Amino acid sequence: MSLASLESSRTEAAQAVSLSGLSKAYGPIEALAPLSLTVAAGETVAILGPSGSGKTTLLLLLSGQLGPSSGAVTLVGREIAQLSPGKELAQLVGMIHQQFDLVPNISALHNVLAGRLGEWGLFKSLVSLVWPQDRPMGMEALARVGVADRAELRAGRLSGGEQQRVAIARLLLQDPAIVLADEPVASLDQARAGEVIRLLVRIARDSGKTLISSMHSVELARAHFDRLIGLRNGIVQFDLPSSQVADDMLLALYDIKGLRRED
Repeated sequence: MSLASLESSRTEAAQAVSLSGLSKAYGPIEALAPLSLTVAAGETVAILGPSGSGKTTLLLLLSGQLGPSSGAVTLVGREIAQLSPGKELAQLVGMIHQQFDLVPNISALHNVLAGRLGEWGLFKSLVSLVWPQDRPMGMEALARVGVADRAELRAGRLSGGEQQRVAIARLLLQDPAIVLADEPVASLDQARAGEVIRLLVRIARDSGKTLISSMHSVELARAHFDRLIGLRNGIVQFDLPSSQVADDMLLALYDIKGLRRED
């Protein structure tokens, strides 16, 4: 291998995410204008912007839940369009949604163990509904997020903050290289939101995972993330280290004048 090829290989390995001319349109509406960027392995990135700016669309494209109108998404050196939607994709990327996506009528532990479905066959998945499989792993994940004492409670009986911690524990069992979070604390009060974001960022950094999250709170994003990307009307307004994002940039980002109507 040549020196140039070796350097290229190292660069690709250091990039968790690479976007090339990525865009998404819904009919005549361009939800996300073409953009190209990279995210380094282990980096924590917050996506900011008003409602309807394209934040969720970008995360859905990154997770493979939505196909682009143009361009390509590459995760850890592999183009997402070439990955199978099951185990192969789950090993690379996992997503936490605003609604947590827990099953309310089963226990917190059962919900966490759902993170192992990509590794289990059909038989083991069915057996686990009655006799939880890999229980020690599930309990360890719940302990890591501070809710091991809630393991046997039905998810529907948990508080919002506890439910979000269970969702994070489930992602720990999935163990993807890249964690996506869509406004993960939008439904929590300020104190609990801060606790959950600190937990999510700490887990990502401790385990060397890449974290990309859309954020409602500018204050939490500036305080806890390495890098901020500002989206407005589907167009990137800034992409900078958190310390370099000035107040006037944020005022312009959220200025109601000139915002497209949210559908």
